Amino acid sequence: MKGIQIVPYNTKIDFVGKRWIGYIVAICIVLGTAVSLMTKGLNLGIDFRGGILLEVRLPEAPDLAKLRTQMNDLGLGDVKLQSIGNDARDILMRLERQKGAEDAQGQAVAKIKESLGSKVDYRRVETVGPKVSDDLIHSGLMATVMALGLMLVYIWFRFEWQFGVCGVIALVHDAIAVIGFYSISGLEFSEGALAAILTTVGYSINDTVVIYDRLRENLRKYKKTSVAEIMNLSMNETLSRTVLTSSTTILALFALYWLGGPVIEAFSLPILVGILVGTLSSIFLSVTLLLNFDIRAHLQKKEEEAAQADAQA
Repeated sequence: MKGIQIVPYNTKIDFVGKRWIGYIVAICIVLGTAVSLMTKGLNLGIDFRGGILLEVRLPEAPDLAKLRTQMNDLGLGDVKLQSIGNDARDILMRLERQKGAEDAQGQAVAKIKESLGSKVDYRRVETVGPKVSDDLIHSGLMATVMALGLMLVYIWFRFEWQFGVCGVIALVHDAIAVIGFYSISGLEFSEGALAAILTTVGYSINDTVVIYDRLRENLRKYKKTSVAEIMNLSMNETLSRTVLTSSTTILALFALYWLGGPVIEAFSLPILVGILVGTLSSIFLSVTLLLNFDIRAHLQKKEEEAAQADAQA
């Protein structure tokens, strides 16, 4: 019995000929992200801008509109409320950092507790100061830059430096796309956003490496075929694997988004977008950008050097 074949065998899609479509889409994504960041910016969470977070369980399921009005009347600035988990009584409260030292933050928490009454179960109360948020921003940027840098080094040693450069360009595009989605959608940009970006980058490079490996193999196998034809051949040969892997991942993420509740939903949706963008960039950016380099001549030169070294040995 044959398995399900989503992508037909021996597909002959001209990815190289359609690469300009991918380039235009990529440029639109980057420009759209830049415009959104300049006009809307990011909805930074408490992790990045400092503030107070409370996770509470109320005696009964609240009317969020009335509870929000009640909290805003305390004069503590904008208070954001969010239902969490499966119990409607569980509420996550976020409010901006109050002016003053730690005493001011404590007074704000005391006001909230007084307003909510004594029957409330406080699961978590956290205060994030400006120094902590600045350190987190710095650490997040360093983690992203280091991840991209290490992937560049890995691909360089695994293949060639040209592969590494093109692969990292595609990864930077994927990271920008996820950031742009956060900006355009208005989702809160918190620690989970960094995890979403790094998850997207890690998934995308995995897909890229598979195509690169087949491309290098075919370049050595078909000496007289043009590089563009070999690129199309390699991408078509790995297309079934790419589609199946992406589809199963997207199905899992969609299930998390649909059934996981507000917190999981806010984490899975950006990754879902990132996987879609990363799959397209693996084909239309990371591979076709190699046309700007004479990779065949470089590989042949390396093979000749290896053959000479073996002969001398």
